[in-house]
Amino acid sequence: MAEQVKCARCGERREGLGYAPFPNEVGRRVGAEICGQCWKEWLQRQNMIINHYGLDLMNEDAQTFLFDNMKAFFFGGEAPTAQIDTSKEGTVKW
Repeated sequence: MAEQVKCARCGERREGLGYAPFPNEVGRRVGAEICGQCWKEWLQRQNMIINHYGLDLMNEDAQTFLFDNMKAFFFGGEAPTAQIDTSKEGTVKW
């Protein structure tokens, strides 16, 4: 069981992620400062961003775009978050 952390995103004291999801400084910071609930929310947001923008994660620019959005999602800052228009959700007919 992971230890309790005061989450940098939501400010609540919850069970932490318990591991670094990426082998870099951002991954270590996420693992140490983000709760499991906010991580789950990020995974949903990440999927939306990848699908909406059609990101090819083998492309370094796409990885940078996704990491910038992840940092903004968790820690705020100057990086703009991706805008996803959901106003037509459920209305598209194929």
